[in-house]
Amino acid sequence: MPIDEILFEAEEHMEKAIEHLKHEFRGLRTGRATTALVEYVKVDYYGTATDLRALASLTTPDAASILIKPFDPTSIKAIVRGLEEANLGINPQSDGKQVRMILPPLSGERRQQLVHKVKDASEQTRVALRNVRRDANKKIDTEEKDSVLTEDQAKAGHDDVQELLKKYEATVETLIAAKTKEIMEV
Repeated sequence: MPIDEILFEAEEHMEKAIEHLKHEFRGLRTGRATTALVEYVKVDYYGTATDLRALASLTTPDAASILIKPFDPTSIKAIVRGLEEANLGINPQSDGKQVRMILPPLSGERRQQLVHKVKDASEQTRVALRNVRRDANKKIDTEEKDSVLTEDQAKAGHDDVQELLKKYEATVETLIAAKTKEIMEV
């Protein structure tokens, strides 16, 4: 396998790790209400675990609440149950036709907990990135051992993989800084 293919594959996997981190960050609460908090909450809809966004219209009428209007009014009890089981720390309020979730303001302690969650998620992403680097380096070593690559080509390949890792770790740092700033903003 040529070095270009190994690098391309490694970059593809690193990009997926970054996308996963962004997805994780969308689910973390900041000072403002966002539908991303509840989009992927699983609701037991006729025996099938279904994402909430497939069952209802999600809106944020103001900065402190999320409004959920089910497409099927008979599913409202299942939606409320799913939101309660999701353990978001927010009690859903139903009026029979729609569900409203009012987000209380974040305390300083809760903001610190959320920042800690951001750091945990980003550390998992860093580990995933390093695993991709390790796998790419193993492939390069195997190609060198099988005499497909010269020693110089293998060294250059290892350097390229390391540069790729540095690039994606910098992206992780940028995402952490942005999300932390967003959470700490009062």
